[in-house]
Amino acid sequence: MQVLIIEDNSALAGNLFDYLEARGHYPDAAPDGLSGLHLATHNHYDVIVLDWMLPRLNGLDFLQRLRDEAGLATPVLMLTAKDQLPDKIAGFEAGADDYLIKPFALAELEIRLRALVSRGWDAGSADLCVGDLRFDPQTLEIKRGGRMLSLPPAGRRLLEVLMRASPKVVPREKLESTLWGDGPPDQDILRSHMYHLRKVVDRPFSRKLIHTAPRVGYRLCQLDHE
Repeated sequence: MQVLIIEDNSALAGNLFDYLEARGHYPDAAPDGLSGLHLATHNHYDVIVLDWMLPRLNGLDFLQRLRDEAGLATPVLMLTAKDQLPDKIAGFEAGADDYLIKPFALAELEIRLRALVSRGWDAGSADLCVGDLRFDPQTLEIKRGGRMLSLPPAGRRLLEVLMRASPKVVPREKLESTLWGDGPPDQDILRSHMYHLRKVVDRPFSRKLIHTAPRVGYRLCQLDHE
C-alpha cells in the first residue's frame, strides 16, 4: 500500500513509517495538515493516516478540503485520542472512513488500513433505485428527489449494500464487514456511520427510507404504512 501519514508527533510518525515500511508498504509522511494536503493532492496514495490535532490545518479541516475542494475519495483513517461518540460523529461527518483511538497496536492499524484499501466497489452498470433515491455505482452520484447528496466513501459503501439488499434487512455483521473486513471495531463506530447516513439521506426529506431492525441490523426501503 502507498500510505500517507499525517502526524505532527515525530516519534509516533517515525514508528508508523518504520513499521509499515518493514511490512512491505510504501509510507510517506507530513508533519502538518497543509503539507499533508499538498502531498495528498499531488501524489497517489491508497490510504491516509490522519491525526486530528495538527498544526496549520487540523484533521477535520483537512478532510473537508480533501473531499469537497480536491474531490478525492482516498480512504482516511483518523488517528486521535478523542474517544467520545460526538467526536467520532464529527470525524465521520467530515469524511473519515475509520477511527482509531490512541494508544493503539501497530498491527491493528495495519489490519484496518488493509481493510479500507481492499473494500472495493462491486459496482454493476445499472443505477440503484429505492423510491426517489438513486445511486449510480459508476459515477458514485447520489440523488434523492432530484437533489444531489454528498457522502464520504464509507457512507457510499454502506448505502450501496443497503440499496442492493432492499427491502431486506442487512445484519450489523454484514455492514461491519463491508467497512472493516474481519476486524470490526466497537459498535459505536457503525452507529456513527449510520447516524450520518440518515442525516444525509433522510433528514431533509418528509419520508424516511432507512429503518432499524432492533438487535438485527438496518434496511433501506419505503414502508407502506408511512
